[in-house]
This record gives sequence, structure tokens and C-alpha cells, in this order.
Amino acid sequence: MAKVKKTPRPKAETPKGFRDYFGTEVTERTEMLAKIAAVYHRYGFEALESSAVETVEALGKFLPDVDRPNEGVFAWQEFDEKDQGDWLALRYDLTAPLARVYAQHRNDLPTPYRRFAMGPVWRNEKPGPGRFRQFYQCDADTVGSASVAADAEICAMLADCLEEVGIPRGDYIIRVNNRKVLNGVLEAMGVTDEAQAADVLRTIDKFDKVGEEGVRQLLGKGRLDASGAYIDGVGLDEAQAEPVLAFLTSKGETVAETLANLRAAVGGSAVGAEGVDELEEIASLLEAQGYGADRIVIDPSVVRGLGYYTGPVFEAELTFEILDEKGRKRQFGSVSGGGRYDGLVKRFTGQEVPATGISIGVDRLLAALRAKGRVGGRAEGPVVVTVMDKARMADYQAIVGELRREGIRAEVYLGNPKNFGNQLKYADKRNSPIAVIEGEDEKARGVVQLKDLILGAKIAENATLEEWKERPSQFEVPRDQMVAKIREILASQGGDSSSGPDAEET
Repeated sequence: MAKVKKTPRPKAETPKGFRDYFGTEVTERTEMLAKIAAVYHRYGFEALESSAVETVEALGKFLPDVDRPNEGVFAWQEFDEKDQGDWLALRYDLTAPLARVYAQHRNDLPTPYRRFAMGPVWRNEKPGPGRFRQFYQCDADTVGSASVAADAEICAMLADCLEEVGIPRGDYIIRVNNRKVLNGVLEAMGVTDEAQAADVLRTIDKFDKVGEEGVRQLLGKGRLDASGAYIDGVGLDEAQAEPVLAFLTSKGETVAETLANLRAAVGGSAVGAEGVDELEEIASLLEAQGYGADRIVIDPSVVRGLGYYTGPVFEAELTFEILDEKGRKRQFGSVSGGGRYDGLVKRFTGQEVPATGISIGVDRLLAALRAKGRVGGRAEGPVVVTVMDKARMADYQAIVGELRREGIRAEVYLGNPKNFGNQLKYADKRNSPIAVIEGEDEKARGVVQLKDLILGAKIAENATLEEWKERPSQFEVPRDQMVAKIREILASQGGDSSSGPDAEET
């Protein structure tokens, strides 16, 4: 009889491009999302939670230069008894689902419709350092308003969000541009061929990497890249290329100077002039609300999403320096972007619907705050009620129940209580601030022992025997004074070990 081959055990590892998040990381993200949601809500935006799965048709063409319908997403095809069904996919972002939701429910939704959405999105792309296939987005959009007041409001709200989560004024800048201005530049260049226009846009998008001279070369015959390889240019002559360079370098010392330079760059183009007028109005509306150039600035070098956005474009950049993996100083860079996209809903309805919005990269924001030491410290665990006698579990549950009712985060040790030292090791591993001890003797005398684990660890590190005697880390208190003493100890530690944002003040 043939030997039955054993099924190999599965490997305990995350799929490539994914990762697990534990305790503090999850808590920090949850708290950040709550702060951002509070700002969105304050601005009058309503929450929307759409399906994580959409039809590939509804998602549309989500990657540039990709023709296959399911490239770039995690997709599968449904099958029924008769034939093949729809292609479905995990959502690639939160904007395409919004377009589908608005098209589907537009008769029931207010116009304009102001919504915010938060949650994971999935991209079937090659992973790399800091680049994952699942990550969180945090979006806010206004659908149904063509007014640039909606764009200005988005920028103001973004500034408020950054400050709310801990990025102070001076550590960020929100830069605003307008796709219509660039369309005017293309008109001034005399570029009418769509393919050539696309080449120009791709070249402009390299401005941050290659600079003014690099763009000049790429618009002309071409240039050698850093590796020595020759990159063919667009083939424009110097006169044709000049409006692009004037556009990219038009940022002046003041808003008025920048706008004047942009008007010169677009020449006699009507659409270009319309774009400059919109930027001027956005700057005026923001100034009226108290948002000056120290927070939000008109900046023509913002060239993100040029093939997607139809009007104003926004980008939030953190301006402080961090050290990279090689110890070199560099600016942290972009953490949010967005703009006006008036054509997305049209895919469903056949009618153009104006829309504008932003997406905040929550994980990048958290990384920035960790780099500045503003989050990511020691995560305080719960108060641990130790078990001296398994037969008295009800007594220990009564203690933990009282602590929880008072808003103090607490748990009873549920492992094997035989070795008391292991219970304290468990509490240390949980970063617990206090251990509650009640043996038979304490129970009979109506007291409990409270062990300050934070102070105990500090004393153990560097205190002499005399100092240890002078600063005891264990206290005996009457049972009816337990909660008050625990609050006192927590306050001395600089924490409260409360059970969450809705817990009572401790």
C-alpha cells in the first residue's frame, strides 16, 4: 500500500507586499483617523462607507499605460452555472467608488454631495521598501459644485487636518496649481497633437527630478540620464519650449507676482486665463479665512495627476528634514494630494459632474510623526490584577469589574497562576503600569497591594538599596481606597490607562 503523502504545513508568513499591525500602530492610526474625521465633520462632510469590492468596469482605467482590465488590482471573475460573470476587484482607491455611489444614488443625495471616507485600499503592484499592497486612505470630496470656493475649502480643511494631527504651522505647506493653466501653456506652444501633448505632460512631471535645464533638454532633442543612457526628447524647438519653462519657473515672491508670471506664460489662451483667474479667486477666498502663504501657496511646480485632474490641483508637503536609511538629511515630502476631477462621474451618467477632493496618506503622516518623535513612544498597557488563588477568581473579577466601571483599563491574569513571578513578567510584557495583588491575608484584612511597575523598573535600573527603601514601589491600601490610589499612581506616571476616548476622566 502506497504511503500517504502528508500535506505540508502552511508557512506562517504574510504575503509579499503586506504586513501586520500591532497594538500601538493600530491605536495611533485609529486616533489619527478620528482626529481627521472630526475636522471633516466640522466642515459639514458626511461619512460614507462603500463596498471594498467593485466591478472592474466601475473602477475604470486605474493605472496609466495599462490596457488589461485587471492589471494593477486584485481581481477575479465570477462564475455561475451558465457562463462567466463579471470581473470583480478590491478597490484601488476611494474616489472611483465615490463616482459609482454618486451615479447610483444621485436622486437621493443632496447636491452638492460632501462626503468623507476612510479605509484600506489594495494595489497589485510590485512592493518595495515602505511600499505596500494594502494601505489606508482618508478622503474628502465635494461632488456637484463647480465653484472654486469648493476647492479653496478643501485646501483650508487639509491645513486644519495637518495641524489637528500634530503637524504644526511651519512644518508643512499646501501648494496649489491649476490644470487649465497648463492647457493654456500647451495652446501657447501650439501643441495640438494629443500624443505630443502627453509627452509634454510627462516631461513636465519630471521637473522635480531633473530641474529646469533637464526639462529644457527633454522638451528638445533629449538628454543623458544619471546612468549615462540617452533619453529621446519631445522634439520641440526653443521657442515652443519657452512657455513651459516660463510656467514651471513662474513662482514669485508674492501671489500677485506669481499670477502675473502665469498670465504671461499662457499668452492669449482663454482657458489658460480662466485657470489663472481661478487661482486668483482661490487665493482671495483663503486669505479671507485667514489662510496665508505660510500655509497655502500658489505654486506652478505642482504637476501631479496632470492626466486626471481638470482644474485646481493640491499637494500637501511636509517641509522638515528627516534622516534616511543611510543617515542623510532629506525633506519628508508629500503626504496628501488632490484636485478637481470633473469627468469621473460622466463615465456612468454620460453627463459631466463637477467634483473636487483630497486624499490623505495616513500611514505616511504617521511615519512623519514617528520620525519627529511625536508618536511612537511606550504604549501603556492595562492594570493587571494578579491571581493568588484560582479558587478566588470571582474576587479578582470583582476587582477588575470595579476598575473598568471607573474607566480604568484593566484585566485579570488568565494564564497559569502557579508561578507568581510569571504573572509579573506578563505584566511587564504588556507594559502594564500597575499590578494589583490580593492574597488571603490581604483579603482578610480588607486591603490590596499595588505594585507600581513603572517606578519599580526605574528603581531597579539605577537605584541604591537606600534609595530603594526611600522610594517604595509597592503600596498597601484599604480595599475601598484602591481606585483612588491607582489614579494617583497613574497620574504620577504621566498616564491614565483609561479604556478609550469615551472613558471617564481618570
